[in-house]
Amino acid sequence: MFSKRHQLQIFGEMFLAALILTSVLSVSSLPEDLIESRRRVVHVLEDETGAVIVQTAPGKVVTHRGGSITLPCRFHHEPENTDPARIRIKWTKVTDALQFEDVFVALGKQQRVFGSYRGRVSLERAGPGDASVIIQNVTLEDYGRYECEVTNDMEDDTGFVNLDLEGVVFPYYPREGRYKLNYHQAEDTCKHQDAILASHSQLHKAWLEGLDWCNAGWLEDGSVQYPISHPRDECGRKDTPAGVRNYGYRHKEDERYDAFCFTSKLNGKVYFLKRFKKVNYAEAVKACIRDGSAVAKVGQLYAAWKFQLLDRCEAGWLEDGSIRYPIVNPRSRCGGSQPGVRHLGFPDKKFRLYGVYCFRKYMDETAGGSEATKPLKGSLLKWKSSNSLPMNATNAI
Repeated sequence: MFSKRHQLQIFGEMFLAALILTSVLSVSSLPEDLIESRRRVVHVLEDETGAVIVQTAPGKVVTHRGGSITLPCRFHHEPENTDPARIRIKWTKVTDALQFEDVFVALGKQQRVFGSYRGRVSLERAGPGDASVIIQNVTLEDYGRYECEVTNDMEDDTGFVNLDLEGVVFPYYPREGRYKLNYHQAEDTCKHQDAILASHSQLHKAWLEGLDWCNAGWLEDGSVQYPISHPRDECGRKDTPAGVRNYGYRHKEDERYDAFCFTSKLNGKVYFLKRFKKVNYAEAVKACIRDGSAVAKVGQLYAAWKFQLLDRCEAGWLEDGSIRYPIVNPRSRCGGSQPGVRHLGFPDKKFRLYGVYCFRKYMDETAGGSEATKPLKGSLLKWKSSNSLPMNATNAI
């Protein structure tokens, strides 16, 4: 039997734990829906000495490209009658260990938005002590870690929020072959294919869901890694455990590898252009233009496979001159037993004939973010790839 004093101590600990549960987490896609669709999680930070106490959401908030997201941050200042015009709210993005990119700053009624965030970032204004900001028409480059700083004269406090994106990681190498890209070339290559260099956490999540790729590639932090789900001698020895193999941080100018790219939901549609005959690359480009579109990029095809569930057992040209096709429902005549984007290489652009995948952008710039951020029902969870197959299957995360 517990003593009465011991019972009171246990009750007090349970009550204190219950207080640490709730912060402001809001995900939506249309401004008028932000309040109704808000989901709240409270995270209380206690500070016995500071006059300003900042509260942020634990973990991360998640949306997709084209969506809208609230980065949650609340503050409490003492004394409570402090002039609101003397409270400064500043948001920055952590771009490196010791580097910050200005996003938003407000002092009283004066506000300023910086760089690519102009026209997309505003205060949520959910009530007193709310320093949350809303980012609309989220881009791939918005992915990352943000700092909320609230200053009251000489006192200040900070909190951090991670913005994550739903999307897909895919390995990429150019027509020139494997291991031809330094870091800056890999970064530019991903951007040209409507993607960004993947982060370690994105690659790790893809590996957890089955990504298996035997070629090392650059990540956004300058490291070189590759995911192995099925250890084998040609991929770092068969007797080593499965995992994400890490070569560490490499010389960004001199060393060359492939790239792991990341892309998210499209502001448009990828489709296979139906034609009576197959075409070479130049004819494919003209065919898409005549149809009011452009030849699809590799990242766009992966995004269509992931978000549009595009499934087509016909090989077609892409913008980089490669031949690929997306398979959601595997069948024996379509390249194997696993879902993925099949890759048939880079054939001769002039003499080889195939179909073509086109991309048509939505007229409305915000069309890609017209739906609230939700987990994709029926999304692809598991897949495998093998270097012995003429395909490039990649996992959705």
